[in-house]
Amino acid sequence: MRILVVDDEKLIREVIKEYLLKEKYEVIEAENGQEAIDACNTNDIDLIILDIMMPKMDGYTAYKEIRQNKRIPTIILSARSEEYDKLLGFDLGIDDFLAKPFSPKELVARVKAVSRRNSDTPEDEFIYNDLKVDFKGRVISINDKEIKVTPKEFELLSYFIKNKNIAISRETLLNKIWGYDFFGDDRTVDTHIKMLRNSLGKYRDLIVTVRGIGYKLEIK
Repeated sequence: MRILVVDDEKLIREVIKEYLLKEKYEVIEAENGQEAIDACNTNDIDLIILDIMMPKMDGYTAYKEIRQNKRIPTIILSARSEEYDKLLGFDLGIDDFLAKPFSPKELVARVKAVSRRNSDTPEDEFIYNDLKVDFKGRVISINDKEIKVTPKEFELLSYFIKNKNIAISRETLLNKIWGYDFFGDDRTVDTHIKMLRNSLGKYRDLIVTVRGIGYKLEIK
């Protein structure tokens, strides 16, 4: 697994790299947003650890540009830990947010959690009529037309597919999709379910609300 570590502080990059190498990850470094974009264009990156405040180009700007061409799981690591910054990151599609100062061991745990969530899929693809979900390419299409979704929407649909026709609680979805230390609440799940239904268009009714429990993907 190849991880791109992006931070303008060399010491922070070295600490993160040391802990990741202990876990047998391959590490590539970048010290600003533009270098991060270049690294993603020239390497197969499996996960990004990305600082926000950097010279030349900030992390969010770099992330948005990377997202135009590739969907790479991303953990934001930043001294800017206000709720606004977290919400902005999650709205853009990041997978996790960890505030500085941080525990390198916790960062490694989050890397493993994000990696596990993005690889825990039941098969290479799921097909239902003209709805197709390509798990390896992380692409959803209807009638061969790609549907633009956020990483969280994709993870939600993947989890529903793996557990199709099973009612899943909001608490379980928060734990499985957002992780053990997410700062939000049940409304986060409801908001993303609404977004996913809108993205699925004519297949929106596949996501069924189970009163008093949560949701399920109903395939008859």
